[in-house]
Amino acid sequence: MCLGIPGQIVELVDEPNQIAKVDVSGVRRNVNVGLLAFEGEHVVPGDWVLIHVGFALARIDERDAAAALELLRGLGAPYEQELVEFEGSRVE
Repeated sequence: MCLGIPGQIVELVDEPNQIAKVDVSGVRRNVNVGLLAFEGEHVVPGDWVLIHVGFALARIDERDAAAALELLRGLGAPYEQELVEFEGSRVE
């Protein structure tokens, strides 16, 4: 199952290549935020984004992120598997 999962921007690690480090339920990975810049959005540390396959697809507010995380945690095994796959992914 592929899920879009909320993550919080921790830092911008490579601004020219539009790479940011995000935290997803304690797992930190780099993701590409270039799609947001293409849409005229700019992220900063503390922003919440919806992530899918290593790309931030949309900026979301903290309330929506919390609601989505609660729903995803309720899925149990599929969400846990998504976190395992996210932890093993790399965007450099």
